[in-house]
Amino acid sequence: MTHNLKKEGKYSYIEVGEGAPIIILHGLMGGLSNFNEVTSYFSQNGYKVIIPELPIYSLSLLKTNVKSFAKYLNDFITLKGYKNVILLGNSLGGHIGLYHTKLYSEKVKALVITGSSGLYESAMGDSYPKRSDYELIKKKAQDVFYDPVIATKAIVDEVYETVNDRRKLIKTITIAKSAIRHNMAKDLPKMNTPTCIIWGKNDIVTPPEVAEEFNTLLPDSDLFWIDKCGHAAMMEHPNTFNQILHDWFKSRKF
Repeated sequence: MTHNLKKEGKYSYIEVGEGAPIIILHGLMGGLSNFNEVTSYFSQNGYKVIIPELPIYSLSLLKTNVKSFAKYLNDFITLKGYKNVILLGNSLGGHIGLYHTKLYSEKVKALVITGSSGLYESAMGDSYPKRSDYELIKKKAQDVFYDPVIATKAIVDEVYETVNDRRKLIKTITIAKSAIRHNMAKDLPKMNTPTCIIWGKNDIVTPPEVAEEFNTLLPDSDLFWIDKCGHAAMMEHPNTFNQILHDWFKSRKF
């Protein structure tokens, strides 16, 4: 299902459904469409699903960092007047969700992270080559998933365009360095927000031990595994992902 993009001031976003707000945060190389199945499912099951386009490549170089993205998200939440939000983030999006919660915990009812950066220093820096030929980039994109078929030509083309665009490449490297700089190991034990961790058992970008460390450091977290699954569980196994998350919401009365 294709969801229409809305525009309000400097913000572009998808907003569908009615109910408790779930704000989805995409990753560095992830498009809004990566969450189509999640959006469709939860918008039809009592939730309002919102996916803002994060300013990954549009902020100045000085503001291209995790903290600035977290503040951008907070400004968006304030503008829209959302209360008690649930933040759901994949990869860099998970890191932004965690950092936003550190800064503005009073606005966040719950966190959901999958394949999140924030602990593992190689989580983004080694995920994609800086510049290379198409076939190598195709292989790198396929490595993100347990099933390489998930890496469609459209996904590979987008990654190829990004790593061969000098401006985007510089921003990508800057973000990867920011993710290392904003390591959250010391912050997590102080964060009491209920957190659902859903992780692919075969994730080689953020390996399973990263999920285990998140679960150990966060005071109120639950960890769920998806077998035969890589870095983007919501894409590879959307039905399983949605069921795990919905059951967790029910158990926590969200």
